[in-house]
Amino acid sequence: MSIFKRYLIAGLLVWLPLGVTIAALIFLVNFFDKSLYLLPVQYRPEALLGFNIPGLGILLSLSMIWLTGMLVANFLGSKIIKLWESFLDQIPLVRSIYKAVKQIAEAVFGNDDQTFQKAFLIQYPRSGLWTLAFQTSTQQGEAQAKTGINEVVNLFVPTTPNPTSGFFIMASKNEIIELDINVDDALKMVISGGVVVPPWKPDEKKQDVLDAPKEQFVPPVSEK
Repeated sequence: MSIFKRYLIAGLLVWLPLGVTIAALIFLVNFFDKSLYLLPVQYRPEALLGFNIPGLGILLSLSMIWLTGMLVANFLGSKIIKLWESFLDQIPLVRSIYKAVKQIAEAVFGNDDQTFQKAFLIQYPRSGLWTLAFQTSTQQGEAQAKTGINEVVNLFVPTTPNPTSGFFIMASKNEIIELDINVDDALKMVISGGVVVPPWKPDEKKQDVLDAPKEQFVPPVSEK
């Protein structure tokens, strides 16, 4: 029975990720192929070629996204976007959803060096327990200034296995450890719950920094 179970698990480890990958690819192809409905009927592949080409919607979607980015990157495009956002700002519910999604998208995909471009190691939720956090910005506002910390870093602590939810904390730069791994590898470790650990070779120049004692970070406990 143990041999049967071992072979069964070995087979699942091969077919399960392969099946999930194929299912995800099929879902994405079918999802993006719906963008072909934006074309006039006479210009769709089945009308021009007589048959449908799976995955052609991905090319159309990428082309539309690229053209949109090219348009909004110039002065005129930015003015149009500002007018469009000012219009959406007049709609209460749409305004909240649009701003929230835009801020998240800018944090994840933005080119700013301060937005989700660094991974940190912090002690959370108590001293002695370590977890990964991502820097969102180092901007100083009222909340940051009133902490009394000179170098405040805004951090996002994601949850496992869904990294889109998590906690926002503000910590001193002296109480956190910046990691050498990139954000993608750090996210893989978070999503997998620590099963996927990116390879890492210690840098001798930074070994003294790792061995140096760190101030313990103890999150505040709210009194009920």
